Amino acid sequence: MKVLVLGATGAIGLPISQAFVRAGHEVYGLARTAEKATQLSKDEIIPILGTVDSDAYMHLIPSLDVIISAINDLPAVLLATFNNVAQATEATRPAGSPRLTYIYSSGTWMHGDDRTAIVTDTTPITNPMAILADWLPAMEQRVVQSTQINGIVIRPSLVYGRAGSNFAGFFKSVVKEGQVVWPGRPGGRYALIHMDDAAAAYVKAAERSAIAGGKIFDISNPQTESVDGFLSRLVEVSGVPGPYRYREPETPFEEAFSSTALVRPYLAKALLDWTPSKMGLTDGLEIYYKAWFATNVR
Repeated sequence: MKVLVLGATGAIGLPISQAFVRAGHEVYGLARTAEKATQLSKDEIIPILGTVDSDAYMHLIPSLDVIISAINDLPAVLLATFNNVAQATEATRPAGSPRLTYIYSSGTWMHGDDRTAIVTDTTPITNPMAILADWLPAMEQRVVQSTQINGIVIRPSLVYGRAGSNFAGFFKSVVKEGQVVWPGRPGGRYALIHMDDAAAAYVKAAERSAIAGGKIFDISNPQTESVDGFLSRLVEVSGVPGPYRYREPETPFEEAFSSTALVRPYLAKALLDWTPSKMGLTDGLEIYYKAWFATNVR
């Protein structure tokens, strides 16, 4: 397949791009700078220099099979990007061509904060986290209900592993402050996925886009993990004095980060033959923390 990754140099976009390369596909990646374009070339990803709101990649649309949206930007930019791609497919793709597949990156924060109810891929969204509520439910539906493209939504849970993840900024604060002070409240649980397993799910969805189109997939480990257990282990692995302690979340992101969603996904296994293979965050924390530390701490 011929694949374009928007956000190809990002924390999740790069592993996704690398996974498509390993699977034998022709991969293009959008990069904002020449330096980042060089980084992509080193990973056998064909760089396209530009931004998502430019026409830098529009010439590829007539011949592409898949576009992956792995960008983290303002809602208006995300919607405009999708609309521009959808319009370009109608205007430029040859008559009779299969519909272009567009995989949009969402997240399991869509399920909101609930420590008792188990949720799955098909659980109705009634109370997403406030940081998402005003726009993301509508954006997901815009993608999967499109008649212009073959839309798929992937919702990774909190991503861990390698040099960058949803935990990177908080690991940095542990090193800087010399203690584990964490946003949240006792008794929470994290829905999690290693970034390599998340990237593999994108490849599976693209390769099986004929049956995945119009669907939303929660991408998460089958079991959630205790936040208290994770933080106890983090004190040990980081070597800072214990015990850990919580603080109240200070931003909408931290409020969402501290939420609990008891996610039990099933569609990706049933339809895409996808299952995660990496160790969980707490069990593999010594490896994951050291990988982050080796890359980010000088």
